[in-house]
Amino acid sequence: MDFDTASHIARIERDGYTVIEDFLSADVLAEVRRVLALYLDTNSGRNDFEGLKTERVYTLVARARVFWDIVLDERVLALCDRFLLPNYLLTASQAIRILPGETPQPVHSDDSFHLLPRPRPMISLSTIVAVDAFTADNGATSIIPGSHLWDEERASAQYSFRPGHDENMESLARQAIPAIMPAGAAIVFSGTLLHGGGANSSNAPRLAFSNQYCQPWARPQENFFLGVPIDVARQMPPRLQALLGYSIHPPFIGQVTASHPIKALAPDYENRVTAQAIAAGARLPE
Repeated sequence: MDFDTASHIARIERDGYTVIEDFLSADVLAEVRRVLALYLDTNSGRNDFEGLKTERVYTLVARARVFWDIVLDERVLALCDRFLLPNYLLTASQAIRILPGETPQPVHSDDSFHLLPRPRPMISLSTIVAVDAFTADNGATSIIPGSHLWDEERASAQYSFRPGHDENMESLARQAIPAIMPAGAAIVFSGTLLHGGGANSSNAPRLAFSNQYCQPWARPQENFFLGVPIDVARQMPPRLQALLGYSIHPPFIGQVTASHPIKALAPDYENRVTAQAIAAGARLPE
């Protein structure tokens, strides 16, 4: 079946999210499971937001080629093309496994650290892909439909530390519904949508991963220049390199000493500051 881009765009505009039921094939899903099994059991969450009984694997795009193709999925990029400016970037790429006994994640929006008043156009577009089926009791992501359109006052409980904050958070949590979906499905949602990982009261972990995209002028959550080994970045398709920041947003956002950043991936690349300092006989800081 052809992907009905217009219908998915309309649902995001109206509800703040849409679901792509057949996002991953059985073969791709099996490869994702194989790769993630290599990295899990090593990265427990460090606080209530990450989840003390939640495992996370960051910089997922650098872990295996299967994630290159997923980040570049044409259906997701078609939605990014509608909601983000040209030259948009990848801002986060991580796996999330919620273990039994995990408590609900605080309700939040993915672009809340960009301190622009709501309501506002989205600064980021998020995807969460179910590696395990999302159920009502295993930690399915909880969402508040329509909250992407809320103003600052109505949404402020997500980051407020004023008296009554706990009550506000509980009120938000009561409005949330679980995003129940089968393994291989993906929920795509506005960065302004209020959501959070659900509590896992089942007896099995719930595995998922999230790729998020942002406006070309916004600072990405993950520093992919440092996180993705340069030898790996050199092997990536040009479109993926651009999403990681080896690109220019006109007129010159992203330039490297007045040069295009893609030049830094050349095998014979020499840092221009170093080269000019040597040529001028200057001494670089030690």
